[in-house]
Amino acid sequence: MEGLKVSDADLVVYIHPSKANKVSQAILRELSSLLFKFDETFDGVVLAYDVNARSEKAKILPGIHPFFGVKLSAKLLLFHPKPDMLLEGHVVKLSQQAIHVIVLGFSSAIITEEDIREEFKFKVKRNQEGFTSKSHKRHKIKVGTILRFLVKSFDEDILHMSGSLLPAHTGSVRWLDKNTEVWSNFDRIIKKRKEGEGRGELQGHDCTMAYAATVTVNADHRHKKPKRRRSAEDS
Repeated sequence: MEGLKVSDADLVVYIHPSKANKVSQAILRELSSLLFKFDETFDGVVLAYDVNARSEKAKILPGIHPFFGVKLSAKLLLFHPKPDMLLEGHVVKLSQQAIHVIVLGFSSAIITEEDIREEFKFKVKRNQEGFTSKSHKRHKIKVGTILRFLVKSFDEDILHMSGSLLPAHTGSVRWLDKNTEVWSNFDRIIKKRKEGEGRGELQGHDCTMAYAATVTVNADHRHKKPKRRRSAEDS
């Protein structure tokens, strides 16, 4: 899944002197306060860490309570989804208007009706709501489905995403993984169709320009009189 990265960081953790005999616990407590929050310094949400002390010596800071700083080297697992990335999440709720997803157990995402491709039709069967593909009956989305979607936006403050199911390579992960060739071919067809439409518009524009040029030339030609005719009229 995209949106995850491992980053190396050099940190300094400041510890209260009362914790001098429990330095390891104090360090872990401080680092734990970073978890599941977006940190601008690391450019992502800290999901996990692995730390090692860079030195057994600590720098004591002057003051009423002389805190001491411990230098650390850490590997951080970060989560920072960006537009057009593919993410996977667990469908927790859905209706005809929206699909609600939880990603990695803490970040929420919503896919609204306008971002669900027309291929999917909302149905209620045996009191269970869900979306079923009109092209592939076994491609279904319901509560509990692991869903692959495209990121549209990410709110760093509340860790909330807006997603899309418009691309052909989005939908139920289980179905997509089993039918790679199907959605790949469909994706290629869509791209070729768009390219063809683009070429058609360009050719149409060229034809219009050529026609306009022809009309202009013909109009100019009509306004010009032959020399013999002008001479006859003058005499």
